[in-house]
Amino acid sequence: MNISEAKKYIKDSVRIYLKKDEEGEYRIPVVRQRPIFLLGAPGIGKTAIMEQIAQELGIALVSYSMTHHTRQSALGLPFIVHREYEGLSCDVSEYTMSEIIASVYDVMEKSGIREGILFLDEINCVSETLAPSMLQFLQYKIFGRHQVPEGWIIVTAGNPPEYNKSVREFDVVTLDRMKILEVEADYESWRVYAKDRHIHTAVLNYLDMKKDDFYLVETTVRGRNYVTARGWEDLSQMLVLYEEEGLPVEEALIGQYLRNDRAAREFSAYYDLYRKYQKDYRVEDIFSGRVSEQVKDRARKAGFDERLSLMGMLLDKLRQELKENGQKAKRLKDLMNPLRAVKEKAQAGENAAGLAALLNRQADGREQAAASLASAGALSVEERQTGRVIVRFLRDCAKEIVTEGIQDGGGAFSLVKERYDGLVADYRAETEREQERLHCLFIFVEDTFGEGNEMLLLVTECTVQADCAAFIGAYGCEDYVRHNEGLMLTERGDVLLEEIKELAL
Repeated sequence: MNISEAKKYIKDSVRIYLKKDEEGEYRIPVVRQRPIFLLGAPGIGKTAIMEQIAQELGIALVSYSMTHHTRQSALGLPFIVHREYEGLSCDVSEYTMSEIIASVYDVMEKSGIREGILFLDEINCVSETLAPSMLQFLQYKIFGRHQVPEGWIIVTAGNPPEYNKSVREFDVVTLDRMKILEVEADYESWRVYAKDRHIHTAVLNYLDMKKDDFYLVETTVRGRNYVTARGWEDLSQMLVLYEEEGLPVEEALIGQYLRNDRAAREFSAYYDLYRKYQKDYRVEDIFSGRVSEQVKDRARKAGFDERLSLMGMLLDKLRQELKENGQKAKRLKDLMNPLRAVKEKAQAGENAAGLAALLNRQADGREQAAASLASAGALSVEERQTGRVIVRFLRDCAKEIVTEGIQDGGGAFSLVKERYDGLVADYRAETEREQERLHCLFIFVEDTFGEGNEMLLLVTECTVQADCAAFIGAYGCEDYVRHNEGLMLTERGDVLLEEIKELAL
């Protein structure tokens, strides 16, 4: 299966394992909750999907790599205690709590979240002294003398032996206690994740043309050559930062992330070409409706790879802008509840000082909740950013109430409402700009390519990409409706796929 299928299977399994009966007992007893074992090549996104699952389910996540654990750190250290048994005094060996299990309790204490996922990576690379204890752990969720807390689901991962010399083959008895998912590198499923994470457009455009370069592991006379999903994502982040700083991106830098000479050389050549396309086509001019006829004429005469790169740049910018627009709408919506509370207090006669204190308490509560989720690994980047914006707004309003010397609650609420209405007005103006920019994009594609495959790509993106679809659903887009009806999307999509296959892309 691919990584997307594995994510869905794990997410469903976790939900089932956490299902309780009317008495509050888990429907599947702990001893029958088979740990999940993700078996797949390195760098295909096993750890990333665990973070996504925890965030989507609102549960905690504790991750450990088993490669550095000894028997002592995993099971605990022995110590002597004095006991009496039926009048007989004796010294008995006990064990300190496992570092791994202690970390689960730490997260529970800091976050207040009682359920989660304990993710153990490289489980098939445990040390020789620790290996005999794994059978007990996999069935009874016990390390040493201490059990993993109830409500914590065990997910493990490892690499096949051909990728890791340290791998120890599990026997049948051990394998029979796990649910084994064999995961393969799959570009199409990773691409969905990559678009959401804003992986650099040059990376996606290149891989759209050369899918075989998405994941490579080769053995040569010079050693192992490899390219992984992790390598592409890390390279993407580096490209963004280098561009922000105006630094040249050379093949030597690319080769640090793509450990295959041919792939590094070919992507380096493509990246230089991509940067040239950026400069020549002036994407911002297209969105603002200032594109020249010379640019349109060049696009019409361009080869398939150049047109694909151009559309990739345009669609990436569209996705980013509409995603930011959606995030601003969500922040405005999230602010409604705390502002309603301020309004109710003002109507009840609360003075300005009391309302300022309320705003600060609301900010404190949100910061504490965010800190709890972050400590549990259950807070996404978008949620963190949204929380910070809301907290800043609440604190700024509270500060302004004090500095303006407002005394009565009605005046304080009027100030808060004025600030909020200002945000709403800014959002509406920005939304109108985005509608006009989307119109300009459709006009450019229509004037340049007509109802060709480029228009099909644009309409498809607006249909399947969540942020684009949400924007159009909320505010409409006559261009989208017109071209969507005219293109007969499904039939044209099949034709496009056949053309791509013929081009050996």
